[in-house]
Amino acid sequence: MATLLSPPAGLAQADFQLAGPLRDRRIVVAMSGGVDSSVVAALAARSGAEVIGVTLQLYDHGAKAKRVGACCAGQDIRDARAVADRLGFVHHVHDHESRFRDTVIDQFADEYLAGRTPIPCVRCNMGVKFTDLFQLAKELGADCLATGHYVRRVMGPAGAELHRAVDPARDQSYFLFATTQEQLDFLRFPLGGLEKSVVREIARELGLGVAGKPDSQDICFVPDGDYATLVRKLRPEADDQGAIVHVDGTVLGAHKGLIHYTVGQRRGIEIGGQAEPLYVVRLDADRKEVVVGPRRALAVSGARLGEANWLADVAGRDVLAKVRSMAKPVPARIDGDRLVFAAPEYGVAPGQAAVLYDAADESRVLGGGWIEETFAAEGGLRRNTSGVCFGVVSGHLRNEPVSPPASGRGSETYELAR
Repeated sequence: MATLLSPPAGLAQADFQLAGPLRDRRIVVAMSGGVDSSVVAALAARSGAEVIGVTLQLYDHGAKAKRVGACCAGQDIRDARAVADRLGFVHHVHDHESRFRDTVIDQFADEYLAGRTPIPCVRCNMGVKFTDLFQLAKELGADCLATGHYVRRVMGPAGAELHRAVDPARDQSYFLFATTQEQLDFLRFPLGGLEKSVVREIARELGLGVAGKPDSQDICFVPDGDYATLVRKLRPEADDQGAIVHVDGTVLGAHKGLIHYTVGQRRGIEIGGQAEPLYVVRLDADRKEVVVGPRRALAVSGARLGEANWLADVAGRDVLAKVRSMAKPVPARIDGDRLVFAAPEYGVAPGQAAVLYDAADESRVLGGGWIEETFAAEGGLRRNTSGVCFGVVSGHLRNEPVSPPASGRGSETYELAR
């Protein structure tokens, strides 16, 4: 094993939270080939524990093999192996390309076809990364599975809790809301208490070749961030054109395919001559329509959540809800499977996740769920087949008769924010 000399700054802050002498412990490290997981491996090696590195090959090498800042393919696998060789521990590569394609890539394309805005990174964590790696680590007799994610595992009165990272610019808690309690008991996140600059400094001081490797900026399996090309290749019908329809039922023009739009989008609609700027309010996949309207049409009072995962009891609890990875958490509450916002929220897109944090301890992740549908805020309207508009007032529906759609389409449904 390589000798690690003078401890780099911040090294002592890393904690694998294992009882007893670490020399008697076995740590499996999930290695993507990037600087973060490589530093985790170095920290584990320096602890004296037995270390086993595991990399999942998730997609074909092809054109992506030489991409800078990707993960789990081509050069990244070679980088992970080089780190393991330098630090002197065993490194395994497991081919999970087929499962990754079925559970992440195909679902990514299908979500766009359904008019939703997917988050493949969460699906990857829910499936091949945590579930499959979890099982592999168990089979290898590990005491824990360590990853390079920027979150913290904090021991609370009732057991392990998931908390935001110390470095807010690197926090990945939104993408890990689906981590189960069983997984959290076994997982370790030694970088959660460190800033990214410190992590790179550790890599440099230890002479790791990945110290200056750029962070991944795009979806790992999408070359150059051009997801539309990938979706078209997998689902050619995703590029079918359709109508751009105002929330009042007026057909304003034609769009170039649902995959080019998402709820809350303003740029790229290319409809002029309107009294107010237009935003994408809803994507109607059945009719291949992009429904647009003024910003106020985006306001929602709440959302229905599916596939919820809770790490604590959220019933009747004051929570903060984050509905996009870059959004600011806002006050809310949970009522059954509904997330109810304290004030109207904008740009809430089906397919995204709603992640809840404890209002009494804003760093603690309580869990979350997938946004299945949204409910218009006060003054919002829904048009259905009976020609009745439904507006939501303080969480209740009110009925007002209106004229049927001019197009006479009997099966259509418009919602001001879904």
